[in-house]
Amino acid sequence: MTSAFTALDKQMMLRALALAERGRYTTSPNPRVGCVIAHGDHIVGEGTHYRAGEPHAEVFALRQAAAKAEGATAYVTLEPCSHYGLTPPCAEALIKAKVDRVVCAMVDPNPQVSGRGLRMLEAAGIATQSGLFEAEALALNPGFIKKMTQNRPFVQLKLAASLDGKTALANGESKWITSAAARQDVQSLRAQADAILSTSGTVLADDPQLNVRWEQLAPSIQAQYPQADLRQPIKVIVDRHQRVTSAHRCTQQGEVRIASQAENPHWRDHPHTSWLALQDDSIESVLAALSRADLNQVFVEAGARFAGELLAAKAVDELILYLAPKLMGGDSRSLIGALNLSAMSDVVDLEIKDLRMVGKDIRIIATPVYSD
Repeated sequence: MTSAFTALDKQMMLRALALAERGRYTTSPNPRVGCVIAHGDHIVGEGTHYRAGEPHAEVFALRQAAAKAEGATAYVTLEPCSHYGLTPPCAEALIKAKVDRVVCAMVDPNPQVSGRGLRMLEAAGIATQSGLFEAEALALNPGFIKKMTQNRPFVQLKLAASLDGKTALANGESKWITSAAARQDVQSLRAQADAILSTSGTVLADDPQLNVRWEQLAPSIQAQYPQADLRQPIKVIVDRHQRVTSAHRCTQQGEVRIASQAENPHWRDHPHTSWLALQDDSIESVLAALSRADLNQVFVEAGARFAGELLAAKAVDELILYLAPKLMGGDSRSLIGALNLSAMSDVVDLEIKDLRMVGKDIRIIATPVYSD
């Protein structure tokens, strides 16, 4: 199924990946997928999967190509689906359109359906290949892939600190450690997530809104996505002692889930807030509840203690750290709590994936490397 790809194949798949990028802020919980249909170097159809419940990328590309799809090659960033869901199978649509060949960047990560779409195409006499720019396709959909392969959400932990690793002064003051540019960057990361996860401690201390504010997004994002098109992530608040109320700003708009072991009757008649049941107070219980709620990519904005709990439980997939060029002193609050390590062999190593300046701040994106 996988063999040598031509320079033309690579050119067309790069275009399909660029089309998939257009759904970065809109498709969740569905994957971001792009499709190109071409005869040689002549593109006859293009498509992007823009929103869950709407047609997939292949459908849009086939509509544009119409009769010209016959005998063409379809380049798709994800294996065409083979099952009936909210939309019919794309593999079936490609067969009906009589394409000659299908090249996909990666197979479906769901082990129950992986390869089925390609086999359906091959059974209809359509040549298939996979694996072209697979790494780039994987990077497009970390949450979808994690959910499909491990039945767990992809967890991003955002932290911000001074250069000496402090998150607030001794008196609790913390606004603002980072620059406006860094806060704008955070808005774009929030917009890509299915959920923003926080805790009652953060809610009581800061009374945050925990939403995406379109007017604070970068102009390039505003130009591509009208305000009405952007999703608001679900807000999940871990409230172990039922301290959050409807007076807090995060509960006053958007969909909110209060995660706790016992249901708080306060929320039963609230218009957009509901209970997310936890089996116990563990991080594992929180992750299981998020998975049951079909939340693929979770962006964590919480305090040092909860950050430490997540790292101790080996639950963080990606750490996003903003370091401001400031010194806040020895009596101020530390970046991470609750790890309680006593040996260097237990420390959490980080594999740095990206390091750049965002405004005047340093942004580090890293993957934790956990010891067994």
